[in-house]
Amino acid sequence: MFKARNFVLRAPVRTIKIKRKRSSVSLKRQMLLLKVALHQEKDETREMLIIYRQYTKGQASKQQLAQANEQFLDVLKGIGLGVFAVMPFAPITIPVVIKVGQWVGVDILPSSFSDLKTRRR
Repeated sequence: MFKARNFVLRAPVRTIKIKRKRSSVSLKRQMLLLKVALHQEKDETREMLIIYRQYTKGQASKQQLAQANEQFLDVLKGIGLGVFAVMPFAPITIPVVIKVGQWVGVDILPSSFSDLKTRRR
């Protein structure tokens, strides 16, 4: 009798511990994916600046310049999301803005974060 009662009482506690651990692991995984995306964005931005510097010296090709311009658009997208990050209720407004952008057909996220979605699946 005592063992059965002890098992019944411990089961919810164990379930809560498992759920807490699972959510902790999920949060760590998401933070690592975010870190990778931000690192990729930083590297691409550095490359963009190098290409623009080469362009001012007349050493960049048209293909490199097109790649740098595409990265510049990604930087502008990141700045646009940054505006929503400082607004109140940012955890609510940012996902709503992203979802509305998807409905309308506008890509609001920078390319490294869009790649993040495909990596997650």
